[in-house]
This record gives sequence, C-alpha cells and structure tokens, in this order.
Amino acid sequence: MTNEPTIQGRVVPGKAKPRGRFPHVTRAGDFLFVSGTSSRRPDNTIAGASADELGTVQLDIREQTRVVIENIRDILQSEGADLSNLVEISSFLVNMNDFGGYNAVYGEYFDETGPTRTTVAVHQLPHPHLLIEMKAIAYAPKK
Repeated sequence: MTNEPTIQGRVVPGKAKPRGRFPHVTRAGDFLFVSGTSSRRPDNTIAGASADELGTVQLDIREQTRVVIENIRDILQSEGADLSNLVEISSFLVNMNDFGGYNAVYGEYFDETGPTRTTVAVHQLPHPHLLIEMKAIAYAPKK
C-alpha cells in the first residue's frame, strides 16, 4: 500500500463557471491549487468593468484585483482554508501600466510574510474587459 496523495479537483458552487473543462481548485494531499481566477461573477458580468450610456467602457484594475483576491479566498474557504494558507501567487496583467494599482490593492491583503509572488504581462485574457487573472497554491492540511 502506498501513501500517494489523493488528487481531487472540483468546481465551487456559487462561483463563476469555468470557461472550459477544468476545476476551480484541485487538492493534492495537503496542497490546494487554484486555477486562474478573474473578477468574473457567477452571472458572467465582470467586476471592475462598466459602460456609460454611450457605451464607453471603464476598466478598474483596483476593483478587479480586489475581486480576484476575494474570489480566491472564497475558493480556498470551500476547502477549509483561507488567504493565510497561500504559499504562492502568480498574477497575469494585460498591461504593466496597471502594476501600481494592482500592487496597492495586493498590499492590502499580503505583506512580506505572505505568499511568494510572480507578476507577468500577458498579451490578452479570455475576455477583453479582464485586466488581471491570478492563480495560487496553498498549503492546507486536511483536518
């Protein structure tokens, strides 16, 4: 008999449905792997994206970053963990000119004792109103 970790992925009820055949989170032993997460809501609207009566779109990196982190928190909580369990975050920004706003909001949630972080620029994300996507790894021994 081996002590191989059980690997189980799942979609979290009440969160935006993944836009492909993949889970929100996969548990592999004591680790949680959170798939790329955006500010998309369950009704497919995007937090931090609005349009005025003429159709001019306004995108807010601060609001999108905040909602992405809160979505990750909700996904972790579905597995009995929280943001304090994070050990690594990878962030994908469409425009590095948004780095300052993203970094300011990120700093409201994490400091130098928090998860390691990598931030990269990407050409685009799955919807033109998305400015940021994040994926994460957490250490959360099952109770």
